[in-house]
Amino acid sequence: MTRYIGAIDQGTTSSRFIVFDRAGNTIASAQREHRQIFPQPGWVEHDPIEIRDNVRAVIAEALQSADLAPTDLAAIGIANQRETTVLWHRRSGLPVHNALVWQDTRVDPLVAAFARDGGQDRFRAATGLPLASYFSALKLRWLLDNVPGARAAAAAGDLLFGTIDTWLVWNLTGLHVTDVTNASRTQLMNLATLDWDPDLLAAFDVPRAVLPRIVSSSAVYGVALDRSPLGGVPVAGILGDQQAALMGQACFEPGEAKNTYGTGCFMLMHTGTVAVPSRHGLLTTVAARLGDAPATYALEGSIAIAGALVQWLRDNLGIIKHSPDIEALAASVPDNGDVYFVPAFSGLYAPYWRADARGVLAGLTRFASAGHIARATLEATAYQTMDVVRAMEQDSGIAIKTLRVDGGMVANSLTMQFQADMLNVPVVRPATVETTALGAAYAAGLAVGYWQGLDDLRANWAVARTWTPSMPGDRRAALAGSWKKAVERSFGWA
Repeated sequence: MTRYIGAIDQGTTSSRFIVFDRAGNTIASAQREHRQIFPQPGWVEHDPIEIRDNVRAVIAEALQSADLAPTDLAAIGIANQRETTVLWHRRSGLPVHNALVWQDTRVDPLVAAFARDGGQDRFRAATGLPLASYFSALKLRWLLDNVPGARAAAAAGDLLFGTIDTWLVWNLTGLHVTDVTNASRTQLMNLATLDWDPDLLAAFDVPRAVLPRIVSSSAVYGVALDRSPLGGVPVAGILGDQQAALMGQACFEPGEAKNTYGTGCFMLMHTGTVAVPSRHGLLTTVAARLGDAPATYALEGSIAIAGALVQWLRDNLGIIKHSPDIEALAASVPDNGDVYFVPAFSGLYAPYWRADARGVLAGLTRFASAGHIARATLEATAYQTMDVVRAMEQDSGIAIKTLRVDGGMVANSLTMQFQADMLNVPVVRPATVETTALGAAYAAGLAVGYWQGLDDLRANWAVARTWTPSMPGDRRAALAGSWKKAVERSFGWA
């Protein structure tokens, strides 16, 4: 009897496999980290083979931990780090190069060259995205141009491109597909047609032969091959990780919003079946497409550095030994001491899109202590989210009434309280915090009838904790003004 749904959650720093029941409870889970490879400043790579093998290992480990067999799963879904780009040989399955991670900035010169020819927003009408090193198209272009023989092999149909979802599905099933949410992050898909755009392919010089077929986010694509640890299980859901979290948070109506606090920070607001163009530095992206229903869309604010800043404080400066230690250190001082940390290590994403920005620690005096720097580190994520929320409200014309939150940093009460204070709205953490994996499970479960519809998913969502704003308005305004000055100081370094 197929009692459960499984989900692969392949993230920037680790891979997990989680098994859920109908109520959205976690039955089994396993996780493994993978290496972060930095060949040069600004270059960030992953080994696709390591990721593939880690995914296989966590699937086997999770099933064994709960004494489950593949036959206990009705289907599996996949949530994945988006934009990260893999190019591999069709016959051998071997990558031609390490994956270029979404954080990688090696294509900045290409971004500048394309922008000179038509402006940073030259492709925004078709794709909802500005020109930036963030997206997949220029990463793929770089691989084709810089790996010996790659362009000729691609033109001959011997190479396959994919984001991590495509790489995993190909290894599980042999199918070369991607869903509309991931395709919308390549800067090669047209938001209106939901297909690869010939004009974009020509502009980026990408041969269509390397591209996967674009499919729904919730459909039975095929079954896992017998040689995989999920042999015979339907693969029935694919969502980019942030869209998966939007679904896991049961945000299905226009104006409903969630923010995921992970390595980066990603806020999405559902806009229904309308792709709302952004005039304030946000991204217009596909939220999901369930079966044959019309696609739904979202506005997104992407922040490059959130939890990664805590890791930097731990690994590069040694101010803390373990990431959770930062809350106590930050709480050792009553406020930030007028210290502000703008973590523009690889430029600033939404709503600024300044590739020339670099990290700035502003407002330092001899009074400043490790506690003030720790507090500024945590507050940086809340300030960046505040900037995104204000832009989102301007674009959509909808005032956000509450913010649903998930990700590793939501365990930090100081940060979440400060977030509520700076937004002046309640911040709500759900009972199930594994919302990314849960969203992928939901997509797969809907495809096979494990859940009957969105009302089943709404019924699963429950509140674990709410942080309500308590900061006086004049204090909030003063902090926001100083943050804006610090952001402006970060511009023009690179």
